Amino acid sequence: MRGGVLITGVTAAGKSTVAQALAEQLPRAAHVRGDVFRRMIVSGREEYEPGVDGEGEAQLRLRYRLSAATADAYAEAGFTAVVQDVVLGADSAAYVRLVRTRPLYVVVLAPSLEAVAAREAGRAKTGYRAGSWTVEELDGVLRAETPHIGLWVDSSELTVGETVKAILAGRERARVG
Repeated sequence: MRGGVLITGVTAAGKSTVAQALAEQLPRAAHVRGDVFRRMIVSGREEYEPGVDGEGEAQLRLRYRLSAATADAYAEAGFTAVVQDVVLGADSAAYVRLVRTRPLYVVVLAPSLEAVAAREAGRAKTGYRAGSWTVEELDGVLRAETPHIGLWVDSSELTVGETVKAILAGRERARVG
């Protein structure tokens, strides 16, 4: 998998862990963590809230542009850029257009609601907070509003290693450009 890889899915789907493990399997790879760009905003940060336009949405779009540009820079230097972030709904097709690097692979981790809830409960950090998305709402966006592009992997019952193997085995289906 040379070029760029976007690993997306709902919060607590396993994106960070799988992206890191995939990058470790490739000969020259960089793991681009989309959330890092959100956390770089020290003052004036506004979290994106569902259904609310404004500064939070503008900062989300900035985050996507920065991660796409970073992926392109790593790819230009000869690394496979493995980007991981929550990119769902119409944003997924828009993100594919942001990344200039080709080939580009899109992997959607789509574990069951029950698996996501269990993973969220076992994490030290909280991805689903009051006033924000619920597991059910975000999963609904994933399944009803996200274009079915790339490789979709139900990782509910898979280990991280098995998920990486499924990605590598399905890389041609993951290729979007």
